[in-house]
Amino acid sequence: MSGLVETGRSALRSALERVGRGWGKVQERRPLSYDLLESDDAYLVVFDAPGVRGEDVDVTFLDHTVEVSLERFRDFYDGYDLVFPGRGVSLSSSVDLPRDADVTPEGANATLTRNGTLHVEIPKREGSGDVDVVEADD
Repeated sequence: MSGLVETGRSALRSALERVGRGWGKVQERRPLSYDLLESDDAYLVVFDAPGVRGEDVDVTFLDHTVEVSLERFRDFYDGYDLVFPGRGVSLSSSVDLPRDADVTPEGANATLTRNGTLHVEIPKREGSGDVDVVEADD
């Protein structure tokens, strides 16, 4: 009887592992969640970045777009076996910024917070702003 119970446990563990790996792959295909905020002189993009370290984050600026890629790793715990590997490990996202964003690495900064968010601040271009439109007399 114990052989039957052990076989059942093994089958359940195998099924959970397959489901978990599938769920992790789904997470890797979805873009990271983010908020885009604006102040008088800058834009702030706040990405969800749980479980990553600064050296595992890449922030790239390309054509008024901020691209972020994260690699996170699963910690191993003594005395525990991984049953459900449900967290994606390679995550990414991109954000199209308004035209007045100064999308260059020189003025921007990125901060990984302790609560698992990545803040990317991009200054606005000097002298940019709305242009008054005047109707011409015909």
